[in-house]
Amino acid sequence: MVEATRTLGGKTSVEQRFYLSSLPPDAEQFAQAVRKHWGIENQLHWSLDVTFREDQRRLRTGHGAENFAVLRHIALNLLRQESSAKSIPRKRLACALNPDYLLKVLLGK
Repeated sequence: MVEATRTLGGKTSVEQRFYLSSLPPDAEQFAQAVRKHWGIENQLHWSLDVTFREDQRRLRTGHGAENFAVLRHIALNLLRQESSAKSIPRKRLACALNPDYLLKVLLGK
């Protein structure tokens, strides 16, 4: 169990999170694993929200939301693999404006 205390604007909140793990009972190792998990999780969701405005999407019925989430993950991974020094939002815009660049991103060349 991890107990997280956060104070924001003078208001304090406490949250408890429970984890199942095969790690040995070592607090230092456990804390590193939890931080690594949330670091990866936060980075992915932040990227999806900034690049694709995922939090503003209103597709809620059927399998549409899940299908588009998968497509956004694929697109984000393809954009990250493209080796130019552009930011992800700039790469996305370049794909929209330049069909040759889009093919470069899609084919990984």
